[in-house]
Amino acid sequence: MKFPPLSNNSRKILENRYLLRDREGILAETPDELFRRVARNIATCDGTIERTSVVESVEDRFFKAMRSLEFIPNSPTLMNAGTELQQLSACFVLPVGDSIESIYDAVKWSAIIHQSGGGTGFSFSDLRPSGDTVRSTGGIASGPVSFMKVFDAATEAIKQGGRRRGASMGILRVDHPDISEFIRAKDDIKSLSNFNISVAVTDEFMEKAIKEDEYELVNPRTDEITGTKNAADVLEEISESAWRTGDPGLIFIDEVNRRNPAPLLGHIKATNPCGEVPLLPFEACVLGSINLNRMTEQGEMDWERLDEITRTGVRFLDGAIDASRFPLIQTEEVVKGNRKIGLGVMGFADCLIRMGLVYGSRESQEMAKRVIGNIASSAQKESASIAEEKGSFPNIHMSKVSAPQRNLTLLSIAPTGTISMIGGCSSGIEPLYAISYTKHVLEGEHLREVNPLFMEFCKERGIFSEELIRKVSKRHSIQGMREIPEDIRELFVTAQDISPEAQVRIQAAFQEVVDNAVSKTINLPSSVTEDEISEIFHLAHNLRCKGITVYREGSKPGQVLTVEEHALCPICGSPIKGEEGGFTCRSCGHIL
Repeated sequence: MKFPPLSNNSRKILENRYLLRDREGILAETPDELFRRVARNIATCDGTIERTSVVESVEDRFFKAMRSLEFIPNSPTLMNAGTELQQLSACFVLPVGDSIESIYDAVKWSAIIHQSGGGTGFSFSDLRPSGDTVRSTGGIASGPVSFMKVFDAATEAIKQGGRRRGASMGILRVDHPDISEFIRAKDDIKSLSNFNISVAVTDEFMEKAIKEDEYELVNPRTDEITGTKNAADVLEEISESAWRTGDPGLIFIDEVNRRNPAPLLGHIKATNPCGEVPLLPFEACVLGSINLNRMTEQGEMDWERLDEITRTGVRFLDGAIDASRFPLIQTEEVVKGNRKIGLGVMGFADCLIRMGLVYGSRESQEMAKRVIGNIASSAQKESASIAEEKGSFPNIHMSKVSAPQRNLTLLSIAPTGTISMIGGCSSGIEPLYAISYTKHVLEGEHLREVNPLFMEFCKERGIFSEELIRKVSKRHSIQGMREIPEDIRELFVTAQDISPEAQVRIQAAFQEVVDNAVSKTINLPSSVTEDEISEIFHLAHNLRCKGITVYREGSKPGQVLTVEEHALCPICGSPIKGEEGGFTCRSCGHIL
């Protein structure tokens, strides 16, 4: 089987973050050996497979899926599978109770998880508000935001496994008395830098915001009403802060729990750092993504191949649960009781381009539903097949699942920021950010990305040149560039060409089928208003999304993706020279 070449940036990412090194820090494996290590580890940890020939067959299936860049698991699996650490999950949720002991237990647990490569989510809604009494000492409570700073400081001190900095999601219910302080918690760009924050809003709150009615604030310690606020004013506060800083997002907590597949096991209060997996306390989830860019053939979706890779992905992720070594005993119990997995997609924007569909169009929304519908059907069938072999998840009697199934949940759409670079495709279900951009990654690394599909289309039309790419690299959009054929401009729309409504509708199309949640950032131009952001929030709620995050261009210093004024080498910063087939740095030889 002939495998696709890895891009230079893909190799750079793998070398910097994923490939094993010896004690002297020298690389000890190649990319192919990494994929083989991971495949072998997941295949051999399946205790029901006894014959060596069967293990080798499963291992080969997993290896081919990854090396062909058709399926890539989450970063902790790539980093840790087959190593002493063996922590394979990306997402964890930890409880934070209203006592010093509980709070600092959660700080300790999160430190352990971050060190092993995972991310954490917390609801701080059970903490008493600032100014409330502390009976044990006769003192005054400092409130949730002050304790979030303790979590943030602990995270800052730990760099995950030497290769990832810890990330967390902090959530507070909209009816908590400290909600206004929470909304403004990231106004200082240095504050809570390791947190994404989201407000858990109810259906009642969103309805009252439309009517400009008052809603009640409740002290979680006493369950007593402490006051009221105007819902429209609070939503305006949220929109203003999101306009300034990108935070907070919203979690539609009633929708999350309406679709909770096992309500008897508990009420869901929090998600992982990017919001794509709502989890119970102590629960974790392993993720992986199908590269849709590699599922198209001659402008058509290869539905048979999509079915095959979906089944492989489900079997891989289920095996990863058994292969994983969990950092907390409580987590192992919950995870193995529910066996949640999160299979998602990346390369959706690339896939649309290959099929001649414009991102955000009605046709693209219908394709989103069709793609995720097919994945859901194949995933359910494979989970049922595994259940026949190994049994259903132990807590099935506590769930809404009526037929034998191996996993309580199956699908989740993650951002895939790094693994999409390995796969050479667009991130998650996001539109193209720009045709050429720089990604700012860990330790000040800057990786220049020029969309390979755009280069391919330009070469086919005979318009590819260094000068063209220089012009493109200075722009967020190519829509005004008349030197590029109109049909190419129409297909290569970028985030700022696509209306917020169209972006939300794409998210909702996936969420309609996905049983976990969908991570998507609604990218907005710098000219967007706070009122328009409020409208986006209402639209997402009406379309039954589980959450929503917006980002206004330029609102956050040091943003992850930027369009540069000049095409410079991401490795050494020198000018890039155009050559046939790509660009080469004049100084260090780095190839784009």
